[in-house]
Amino acid sequence: QVQLVESGGGLVQAGGSLRLSCTASGSISNINHMGWYRQAAGKQRELVAIIHSGGSETYADSVKGRSDISSDNAKNTVYLQMNSVKPEDTAVYYCKRTDYGVWGAKEYWGQGTQVTVSS
Repeated sequence: QVQLVESGGGLVQAGGSLRLSCTASGSISNINHMGWYRQAAGKQRELVAIIHSGGSETYADSVKGRSDISSDNAKNTVYLQMNSVKPEDTAVYYCKRTDYGVWGAKEYWGQGTQVTVSS
């Protein structure tokens, strides 16, 4: 099993920055990707950003250019830096990890961390 622990949420003023982190522990695979998703009240969960174990990154259009996802493989930790935050960035942010192995693919989710952007 894999456990994900998120941190860094909270209240942020519009125009400010936030930094989220997510650390994985347990029976993890070296072939993986980790990412951030978010779910605003009354809306579906959506992708924010993903980073692959090879280093490639994918961003949602809504955060592209003002967000940076990075990872520290030695710490099994992924970070999301978001600048120039907007009220529409308010959501619960979830860390997701997908591990690949001979078993196929396994997905794991964190418990979520609330981010509230005040205008």
